[in-house]
Amino acid sequence: MKRYGLIGYPLTHSFSQKYFSEKFLKEGMTDHAYENFPIESIAALKEVLSSHKDLRGLNVTIPYKKEVLSYLDESSPAVELIGACNCIKITEEKISGFNTDVIGFEKSLRPFLKPEHTAALILGTGGAAVAVAYVMQQLGIRYQYVSRQRAKNNITYTDLDQQIIEEHTLIINTTPLGMYPSVNDCPPLPYRWLSSKHHCFDLIYNPAETLFLQKAAAQKATIQNGAEMLIIQAEESWRIWNEI
Repeated sequence: MKRYGLIGYPLTHSFSQKYFSEKFLKEGMTDHAYENFPIESIAALKEVLSSHKDLRGLNVTIPYKKEVLSYLDESSPAVELIGACNCIKITEEKISGFNTDVIGFEKSLRPFLKPEHTAALILGTGGAAVAVAYVMQQLGIRYQYVSRQRAKNNITYTDLDQQIIEEHTLIINTTPLGMYPSVNDCPPLPYRWLSSKHHCFDLIYNPAETLFLQKAAAQKATIQNGAEMLIIQAEESWRIWNEI
């Protein structure tokens, strides 16, 4: 059996498990399986690895994209720069870390970019936020982190005024606010200052249109969820596990 899986906590739903299970079924890969591993501590990864010797690869989600780094034997250049890993390749010789957030986000965002999208607000400061910032740097778009708590590298939601919102025409939500089942939550933005010049991207895919996106669309902003990004990421994971 060639086994793959997802580590994170909690794993109340999993796009990856559904996607790969359907892929294996469709392509007749009866000797392939994809399993969720909801581990309460990153330390439990050792048990997952030791008890599943047929594991070929893992996807990594909240909250372990940064914590998993100490378990890797080697990392891709993107992981080294970002400090976050969401894809692991496992061989008999080593455990290698990659970041598919970067590829998934950039490829899904590019078709929506317009000349006025020169500055971005990145909501959240976790592993996905750092990957988004990396893409912003690659695209030459300046960015500002926004979080509930003030820190050296971010401002808070209460700092957001009309000028900041109007200057930052890209807004990317990397937080779990609004994710099912908490569909009535959303980042506390001053939505009234959004306009048709804004593009709002929510990395959440369930629900397809979060309250954040609903509020943005009501102000005539263009909106996008994380569904396409996830498909791109899944196929990139598959390529890493089988080709690299």
